[in-house]
Amino acid sequence: MPTLDWIGKKAVVNHHREVPYRLLHCDREKSFGDPEAGNLLVQGDNLEALKALLPYYAGKVKCIYIDPPYNTGNESWVYNDNVNSPEIRAWLGKVVGKEAEDLSRHDKWLCMMYPRLRLLKEFLREDGSIWISIDDNEAHALKLICDEIFGRQNFIVNIVWQKKYAATNDSTQFSDLHDHILLYSKSAKIWLPNLIERSEKLNEKYANPDNDPRGPWYSTNLSVKTYSESYDYDIVSPAGISFRPPPSRAWVVSAEKYSELFSDNRIWFGKNGKSRPYKKTFLSEVRQGTIPVSFWVHEFAGHNVGAKSEIRKLFEGKQELFDTPKPELLLRRIIHIGSNPNDLVLDSFAGSGTTGAVAHKMGRRHISIEMGDHAKTHIVPRYQKVIAGEDQGGITESVNWQGGGGFRYCTLGAPLFDPEGDINAAVSFRDLAAHVFFCETGSPIPRRATGPLIGHFQGRAIYLLYARDSAGVANPRAGNVLNGAMLADLPEPKDDAAVRVVYAEGCTLSDTRLRKEGVIFKHIPYQIAGM
Repeated sequence: MPTLDWIGKKAVVNHHREVPYRLLHCDREKSFGDPEAGNLLVQGDNLEALKALLPYYAGKVKCIYIDPPYNTGNESWVYNDNVNSPEIRAWLGKVVGKEAEDLSRHDKWLCMMYPRLRLLKEFLREDGSIWISIDDNEAHALKLICDEIFGRQNFIVNIVWQKKYAATNDSTQFSDLHDHILLYSKSAKIWLPNLIERSEKLNEKYANPDNDPRGPWYSTNLSVKTYSESYDYDIVSPAGISFRPPPSRAWVVSAEKYSELFSDNRIWFGKNGKSRPYKKTFLSEVRQGTIPVSFWVHEFAGHNVGAKSEIRKLFEGKQELFDTPKPELLLRRIIHIGSNPNDLVLDSFAGSGTTGAVAHKMGRRHISIEMGDHAKTHIVPRYQKVIAGEDQGGITESVNWQGGGGFRYCTLGAPLFDPEGDINAAVSFRDLAAHVFFCETGSPIPRRATGPLIGHFQGRAIYLLYARDSAGVANPRAGNVLNGAMLADLPEPKDDAAVRVVYAEGCTLSDTRLRKEGVIFKHIPYQIAGM
């Protein structure tokens, strides 16, 4: 498979593994509504925020939508990254200037995007999908790195969205009217889109000229271009007129099947019974939706001008920060096709918070990440209006949103490990338990841990011995060391747990004793992944 190379790629291919795990701290003052609703707004660099969220949400997200910087050269974007390679340390984490088209700007963008996409893949459910908005500046480079990360076989479609409804006069060559939305699934063999609601215009094609009691119907061609001699026969209308398929064509059904359709009044010869035969397809029998198409006109999915109008109404009196916000109608289509009620939706480039607001109105759980201060100044009040039922714009009326729910506002705290590789003194038992369980199993911890038995997974019972004294220093007497007494006091595992995995800061038991007791000891911090 062809791959894309650029300066600095070698340093970022595995950088997602080197990003430190940080703690999440929830701010009750900025949170709103029901804190247990399952919705999060995280302020912080999305690379570090994604790594912090991974132990809790790996493999749980049904639909990811991101609208990353388009790298047009006319915007500024800053995303912190601590890659140690000298070749990219000079530019990663700095503002991309408004320089003319040059190689280094595209290198920077690719180095920023690659590790974030690698982490995002880990969040997807097996039946999940990721949708990425982009324009022509980086669409083709993005396609190649997504082929590499998600697998070319999991590419679904490149959606072309008509973001403007009219040409702009300031264009010197071509007026750009579209954006791309690249769609990848975690597994193309599993992922299926939800159907689009049938439009009134589509239903208007159905009529009932013969007053059939089964209701409106639509006439469809009874012939097919693939010729078959056995399907080439005479059909006689009620008016006595004989019909054969057009030249080189055949009827779509056998003579026996045609007889059944005719007897069931499913063949139409026109009002006077003299027209060519057509098959009646009843509206009541067609599936109540249509397969999504790859070209989305602005009437169907909104446009940028309308989106800016939505934002102005929401943030009236505040400085306008968003040059090209996405309309709620566009996000409604994406979230409808890619998820179902109560599914989890993730946006790691939250911007003005449109993804979270629309997901909330549609009954989905949502996680949004934004590093800018407008996470506090714009997204928080926007979510508050949605929850309070005060946001009457966007898709509110069409989905009959009345308010409700809630969200937690979180920021990034200290890393789990200090520079020496020891557990940070600020880390709580609960935080470390969640991280240990994920590192051991690759799955999020099923519930908050309150004792040494933190969970079960595939025949393993997982324990954590971790306690500190009042000064925050590890204290073996408080229960950090696996010894005979501590082993005897461990809570009993489930019956199907053949192995007990115990994480602790020390062990005084011999290997022979551990094998006899069915225990695997793992040393803290050296055998905890992510340090």
